[in-house]
Amino acid sequence: MSRTGRQTHNTSKVLCVIMGGGQGTRLFPLTKDRAKPAVPLAGKYRLVDIPISNCINSGYRRIYILTQFNSTSLHGHISRTYKFDQFTSGFVEILAAQQTLTNTSWYEGTADAVRKNLVHFLNHDFDYLVILSGDQLYRMDFRLVIAQHIETGAGITVATIPVGRTEAKACGIMQIDDNHRITRFVEKPKEDAMLDSLKLTPELQAKLKIEGKGDFFLASMGIYVFNRDLIRELLDNPLSDFGKHIIPHAINTQLVFSYVFQGYWADVGTIRSFFEANLDLVSELPRFNFFDMSAPIFSRPRYLPGSKINGAQIDHALVTDGCIINGAKISNSIVGLRTFVGSGTELNRVIVIGSDYYESEESVLKNETEGKPRVGIGMNCKIENVIIDKNARIGNNVKISPAGKAENLDQERYFVRDGIVVIPKDAVIPHGTVI
Repeated sequence: MSRTGRQTHNTSKVLCVIMGGGQGTRLFPLTKDRAKPAVPLAGKYRLVDIPISNCINSGYRRIYILTQFNSTSLHGHISRTYKFDQFTSGFVEILAAQQTLTNTSWYEGTADAVRKNLVHFLNHDFDYLVILSGDQLYRMDFRLVIAQHIETGAGITVATIPVGRTEAKACGIMQIDDNHRITRFVEKPKEDAMLDSLKLTPELQAKLKIEGKGDFFLASMGIYVFNRDLIRELLDNPLSDFGKHIIPHAINTQLVFSYVFQGYWADVGTIRSFFEANLDLVSELPRFNFFDMSAPIFSRPRYLPGSKINGAQIDHALVTDGCIINGAKISNSIVGLRTFVGSGTELNRVIVIGSDYYESEESVLKNETEGKPRVGIGMNCKIENVIIDKNARIGNNVKISPAGKAENLDQERYFVRDGIVVIPKDAVIPHGTVI
């Protein structure tokens, strides 16, 4: 069944749950003041827009997001973005972890988060529960996954993606038979002998039409489909995580199948992967296509003016709405909403997340008299391999680069993660600062 093909099942029988993640420590400091799904992406989106858009484009409009940390920003984005009309039964709703009279603990893992909301979910009429991750960049038609799930008579379907030997060591690896039934699961196999026993056979590789040299392994994407009755049964225990506990146990007793996905997929759960996935979007042929209108990525309409470019040199860059860029030189960079960039400034491999507001002229002048920079990036700056979070004030003649610094570092005004400098939200970098 193609994306444009007829659906083979009733979409109203599917309930979707997006895992909002825990503290998001691997994406700190971008998660210092916001939940992981609320982290901005590609200048104008949020991470959560990806799984929600995949659900909507698949015809599934009953969507819950489970979160427990810093959910204010996420709540605001969801409530302002996803409004279905009163004649549809669709909704996008956040279920934040909460203490009750019978339970005082937070979510202990993915399975525990679903268990704590299971009574709520079971109030809905559905046959299939789709569990999704909130920090991945991909485009998938979930109707194809459900269609295979029904066709195979599976109790559980796990979406997998072919990966090479190096990537396999950091993933949960599935082994399947000729019918795609999962026979083994190993979490992050490190030893070569173990990996050799898990690799796809040449016959399966040919059957799946996987092209490329070297060995291939099927890595779990953290996307699961469960039958309604089975999820209730599988969660009737204290096990806390789907990937580590529930799925490995179920393989021995249930029909667990793999849906093999072969499109672009990136886990953007670390600063390095987030940085690289964003910068790939500015290449001439990015691996993820935001211009594909057959399955658009939705986000909040902001009614901003078109960006104003005054004598700047811009090459391989993504400039979003409402920016003012004076005579700057910008290459291999993303310039987020409402960003001001002063003349003489050079940005190379920089992600500017943007601003929530335009600073008034009075505020700019007042801050200037106090020696404080305006919101945005000042004049004659040189910035390379940097993520600049929202509403940051970067002064004139500022130089920022990770060159010569430790791989991970915490300072008063900035952080270094995975060899990338991160300027946190609302940071003030005074004129003439060298980082």
